[in-house]
Order: sequence, then C-alpha cells, then structure tokens
Amino acid sequence: MVESGRMTRRSLLGGVAYMGGVLSLPAPLLGAATPLLTRRRTDAFPLVQNFMPAAILVDPGADTAVRHAANGFASDLERVSGRTPRRYAGAGEASGPLVVIGVLGQSAIVDGLVASGKIDAGDISGEWEAFRQIVVDRPFAGVPRALVIVGSDRRGAVFGTYDLSERMGVSPWHWFADVPVQRRADVFVPAGSRRDQPKVRYRGFFINDEAPCLSGWAEKKFGGVNSAMYAHVFELLLRMKGNYLWPAMWAPRAFAADDPRSMVLADAMGVVIGNSHHEPMLRAHDEWHRNRDQGVTGGPWDYTRNTENLRTFWRGGIERMMSKGDGKGYESVVTIGMRGDGDEAMAEGTATELLERIVADQRAIIAQVTGRPASETPQIWALYKEVQDYYDHGMQVPDDVTLLFADDNWGQIRRLPEAGAPARSGGYGVYYHFDYVGAPRNYKWLNTNQIEKTWQQMDLAYERGARAMWIVNVGDIKPMEYPLGFFLAMAWNPEAMTPSALAAYPAAWAEATFGPDHAGAIGEMITTYSRYAARRKPELIDQDSFPIGDVTPEGLDGGEFGEMVAEWDALEARMLDVRARLRPDQHDAYFQLLEFPVLALANLYRLYYATAWNRKLASRNDARANFFADQVEAAFRRDGELTARYHAINGGKWDGMMAQVHMSYVIWNDPTQQTMPSITRVGGDTPTEERGAGARFVDRRPSPAGVIAIEAPSFSRARNGAGLRWTAIPHLGRTRGSVLALPQGRPATSPADAVCLEYDVRVEVPGIATLTTWLAPTLDTTGGRGVRLGVSLDDGPVRTLGADLEATGGAQDTPDKRLWADAVRDNAVRLSVDMGPIAAGRHVVKVWRLDDNVVLQKLVLSTAAVPPSYLGPAPPPR
Repeated sequence: MVESGRMTRRSLLGGVAYMGGVLSLPAPLLGAATPLLTRRRTDAFPLVQNFMPAAILVDPGADTAVRHAANGFASDLERVSGRTPRRYAGAGEASGPLVVIGVLGQSAIVDGLVASGKIDAGDISGEWEAFRQIVVDRPFAGVPRALVIVGSDRRGAVFGTYDLSERMGVSPWHWFADVPVQRRADVFVPAGSRRDQPKVRYRGFFINDEAPCLSGWAEKKFGGVNSAMYAHVFELLLRMKGNYLWPAMWAPRAFAADDPRSMVLADAMGVVIGNSHHEPMLRAHDEWHRNRDQGVTGGPWDYTRNTENLRTFWRGGIERMMSKGDGKGYESVVTIGMRGDGDEAMAEGTATELLERIVADQRAIIAQVTGRPASETPQIWALYKEVQDYYDHGMQVPDDVTLLFADDNWGQIRRLPEAGAPARSGGYGVYYHFDYVGAPRNYKWLNTNQIEKTWQQMDLAYERGARAMWIVNVGDIKPMEYPLGFFLAMAWNPEAMTPSALAAYPAAWAEATFGPDHAGAIGEMITTYSRYAARRKPELIDQDSFPIGDVTPEGLDGGEFGEMVAEWDALEARMLDVRARLRPDQHDAYFQLLEFPVLALANLYRLYYATAWNRKLASRNDARANFFADQVEAAFRRDGELTARYHAINGGKWDGMMAQVHMSYVIWNDPTQQTMPSITRVGGDTPTEERGAGARFVDRRPSPAGVIAIEAPSFSRARNGAGLRWTAIPHLGRTRGSVLALPQGRPATSPADAVCLEYDVRVEVPGIATLTTWLAPTLDTTGGRGVRLGVSLDDGPVRTLGADLEATGGAQDTPDKRLWADAVRDNAVRLSVDMGPIAAGRHVVKVWRLDDNVVLQKLVLSTAAVPPSYLGPAPPPR
C-alpha cells in the first residue's frame, strides 16, 4: 500500500523510477505520491495497455459533476491512447480492466465494494473534497482488476479523477494553452492506494479587467462571455483542483443574467460561484443599472436613501440561487456587505453602524429565502481597500462569515489574523492580485508575478490561519497561466510547498508541460523571465525608468539600462534555442507560455532603451540619434507583429486575447491606443553621410571604491534562534534572491534573541559609512505602522530601520502613501542609516530579525557617493 497524506519534494519532482528500469510519467506538480508507469508491473493496474484504454464505470444516477468529470477523463484516455474507452452503467456488464468513479455513500457500486470488504475508504467519510484511489483485484466477475476512485463528496470524486488525468500526462492547460498530450502505448497505475484532500477550503480565481482582451476574444470565439466559454473555464478550474470562481463582471457583463445557463452549468460541474468584493448577495453590479423601468434598479446605490429597493434587488440574487428547486440551491458563497457604486467607497469616513445594519438585513434575507438559518449558507465579508477600515474600527460580523483579507493590489497582503487569534467557524481567507486596474498604474498586459513572491505571501497567510479561502484576480486568465497554476497547486496543500519544493517547481512545471528533455532549461527561463518582468511592471517602464551612461569619445556607455537589455537579449537567445529543439506540436503552447512573453517584453525594453538614447543624443545634435530613432520605429512595428502572431496561432483560436494597450501611459489608466514614444531626428547642419551613423558601446563603469554591495543570500553566517531559521529563497526579488526567517507568522523578536545574519566585509576606503538595505515590499499585517529590522556594525549598537508603507488605491497624499507607491513601482524598499566613521580593514555587518514578513534582498555599505541605479550597485563577480 502506498499512502500519501503529505507531500515531499520527491513527490513533486515525480519521484524516482521504480527498480528494474521501470519508466514513469511526469507526476503532477503537487498531489501524487507515486508516478504512473510506462512499463508494466505484475501488480499494477493497466490504465492503457498496448494503446487500449481501460473501461469506465459510473453509476447511472451519479451526481452531474461526477459524470462531467468521467466524460472528461474518457476524453483524456482517448487523447493518450488514441482509442475511445468503453463506458459501462453497471458492474454486471463490465469486463476487462475497469476504472470505477463514485462518491462514498452515494454510489451503489462503491458502497457495494465497501460492504464486501473489497475496498476501505472509511478515512475519507465526511471529509471535504477528499479522495482515495485504490487498485482492487477481482472486484466483480469478469473484471480482473479495477482502479476505484472514491470521493468523500462530489468534488472529491472529480479531483480524484482529474488527478489521474494529470498523472498520465494531460495538462490542465491542454485546451486553455494548447498543451499537447503525448500518445502512449502503456500507462500503469502502481498497486496500492493513495489518499489526498485540500488544506484550503475554497480555492479559485477572479476573471476581472476582462476588456478588451477576454471579452473581445470571447465575442469572436463564442459570441460573448457565455456558458459556452465558461464550460472551458470551469473545466480548467476543476482540473487544477480549484472549486471557486468569481466570474467576469466588468460592465456590461452579469454572469447569471446574461446567460442563465452559465450558473446552471457551474453547479452541474461542481463549481462554487461567488461574486466580487463589491457585488453583494450574488448580484452582478451591472444588474443594478438594468431594467430600470421596473422601479427597483437604477436608483441611488445608497442604503440610507433607497433601502427597500436595495433589499428587493438583493433578495432577487438569493432567490435566483435557490431557483434550482431542490431546496438546497445552486452551490454558492454569498458576498455580504456593501461598497459604493462603481467599485468605490460607500461613504466618507467609516460608517460602521450602517454597514453592520446592512449585513444584518442581508442575513435576514438569506434566512428568509433559503428557509434555514443564515449560518448554513456560506458567506464572506471582503475586507478590500477601505472596507478594511471598518474591520480596523471594530466592526463585527457573525462568526460563521469568512473574513476575506486582501492584498494592496500589488502582491503585498495588508492584514491577517493576529497570531493566536480565536478561531472563527467561518475562518479567514485572502484575496490576492496578479492583475490590477488602479493606482499608481494599471498592469494588465503580461504576467509580471514571481511565484517566489506569491509563495512568501501565501505561506505567511497560511501560517497565520488564513485557510478558508484563497482567491486570486487573474484578469483575462491568459497570460497568467504559470502563476495561476502555482497558486492553485499551493492552495491544495500549502504545507507541501516548502522552500525546496518551491525551488523545484519551475522544472517540474516545465516537465509536466513540455516533457523531460528540456525541463531544466525551460524552468530556468520561466524563472528568469518572471524575475526580470517583476522588476518593474511594463506599463510603468519608459525611457527614463533606468539610467543610461555617458557619451564618451570611445563610445556610448549603455549604463544599467543597457545591461538590462543585454540580459533580455541573452534570455531571448536561450528561449529561441530551446524552441528550435521542441516538437512542432509543442510550438503553440511554448509561444503562449514563454516565447511571446519573452519576445514582447524584450522588445519593449529595446524600444525604450533606444528612445532614451535617441533623446539624449538628439539633445546634443549627435547624428547617432537617427540610428536609435530607426530602432524605436522597428521595435514599435515588432510589437504589433508579435501581437498579430499571437492572434493567428492555432487557426486564430486566441484572436483578441493580447489586445491590451501597454505603452506610453500618461496617467494611471489605459491609454486609448497604442502609441510609439516620440523621437527626434537630427538634420540641418549634420553632414548627410553622418545622419544614419550607428553606435558603438563601451563597457559600463564599475562601482567606485568605497561602495560594497552584497546580495542577501551571500551571508557569511546565520544565527538562528527563537524557533526561527534563516532561509535563502533564490530569485525572490529583483536580483539574485532574498533571505527571510522561517517559519513565518511568528511574533516579533529582539536583539536579545540573537536571530541575525552576519556579512564579512573588507573596507578599502575609510570614512563615514552609510548602510542601505534593499527589501522586497511587504506590509505590517498586524495593523501597525510598518515592519522593522535591525542593523549593526561589528559590536556596535543595533539600529532599527522601519518600512512604513501605507497602501492606497487613490491619492498618494501622505509620506507613507508616497513611500508605498514608490515601493510598488520599483518593487523594492530602500532603508538607509548612518553608521558613523569606519576604518579600513575587516568588519562585520549584521542584520537582525525584529518583525515577521521582512524580506531582505541586498545590502550596500558605502563610504563614497553611490552612483544612481535602479537595481542598486552590483556585487563583484562571483
């Protein structure tokens, strides 16, 4: 028997081959204790043998979600084997190898196997979404061996089924990213049994900011954002073992009203539907602006002035939930509370008493319509933006309501339960962002999210007790495939996503998506891309974002900007080299998941780099400005060509999905059209033969003596204590990686706890020293002003540095709000302190752990002026 209640790094990597040279398929990224086999063992179950798939047996009266998953699994077997599997409705007619799918206590077939002692699934009884996969000998007459997939409930059976699909090589992204399925002659399931279930109750994503991309694509592909489109979304969610969706809601969309079949299909497939933070009571916000002639909607969105109409409107949402007719309703989580019309604050100040009355009235409606206590209908209160102020001012909601905390829209969680806070029956959750429309600037075009950052924040959330719901804003779904897959894999079992599992994830993802041959290279490239892209959102980049160097008699010093462009050049070359060695059927998926993002962002960097040089040289009447003007125009054309290529792949399947405007922003919101940066051509008295002159670059000047830069993971010694251990997280942040004290979620420490990092340095230039620490942005999730760390030099006093950032969705009208805006724009926080005079020679710089959630990236000790830079001075080559 092979049992897997927990995951290990070994299981994430797919395990090792069985002895005797047995080959294995790639295991899914999280969840499989043992991989499937491509060579037979006498005790293994033949899922596919000599291209012949096993048959499938499901009770005729099984839940619709189980039948949908069984249909998907049958299609997966056909994708792998090339043949359609037989389907049986009863055990008496079955023969040969058989896959049985059912729910414990709901399936006569499964319950009969339990009663006869053929299987034991008692440990999943009554559990949430648990499953057990069991290889059984001679379960029925004429069936020599069966694989029984038992769910504790309907989604347990669904997840147990799709888990098997993924283990035999069918990616959850086989439709949504065109990931090909490799044909296999033989696939065997090892003998024994395995159990699994999620550790976060509700796990899902929010389709948001979906115009012009997803909405335009869906209109061309399906005739609108309708049930035909959502069928693919629901399947994607379930295949990634997610269960919860906030559907697209930008006006003029309304999920349940636009196509009522969408709500019906979601429930039939097992997807739990909710609504976003400003759409209470299962009502899409756009519905309020419809049907005004009926005398209910369209008036003031104000509970003090339009109470009865709002109650009637909200009642309609709950009545629609209950319209299924079974007394239980369509499976949903109801958002309660109220925000202002148009995703704005409800009122000036904090109207706590009013919001408490609104919640009480909403819960009364829920109880009246459902005919049972409100506590029996799952509900959330989303503490998003200004709503958190109500929570901070002591507003209480009933214990059964899930408190859904939020990040700052840029990946930093704002608030979490206090360590040791009393348990709530509704629990706590987190609403996170991979996409955002708002200040200081929209970011919607490409994936700019590091899974390392997501891991750090969500690991913190889990350790602090946010385990009832994880939901992430993914914009159009594409191009967030990579971080979304990671988010949901981690949500299934956060405890399994250890730092070592995190480090192994990119290669495991690449192997599951593209096979083992180039998994290491592709994993390294997606990690490098993510780090480069996260340095600054592309919508925030222009010709002034990064410094270029000087114009010298020997040539142009490209400066830091030039080095960044060179990094993109190198990544693009590696990416194209691997592409040339992939199978042709992998090219569309590769283009969507890696090639297009690398080409598009590398091109954007070149466009603004050329713009920077064009303007600098034109200001000097230097003829080389024209060379860079040509490069700007070429890069701008290239941007359009790449978009057109994306829209043309696979017969135009994704036409419209990359239509987002992404350059030449002036304010926080989208420009109305794609516009090339302005350029200047030098003419007039410049000789004709010099007007198209090219450019020659020289090496960038090194950091001056007296500036010592150290990457945080390059510590000399780590002093652990108070149950904490310093851990390097490669790639987290903008340069080499970061260091933080684990486990997260622990109370503050003091220098007396002696939890510190030590860095040995040699000072060549004596003088007054300044120490600058570079941190990844984080917020004080306890409700204080900021997070703190300590620094000291040699045996000197510990000086406290504080990152006091105040997240804002609007004006940056206080120093702390301005610091926050700078931090999220730059994806870094710089804290400096005067360390006093320092002599030449050897010294020790110490960094002390004081607060939780501090992520150290780099240190710079300087006794001389530090040249301007974006990433900070570079350490000497290793």
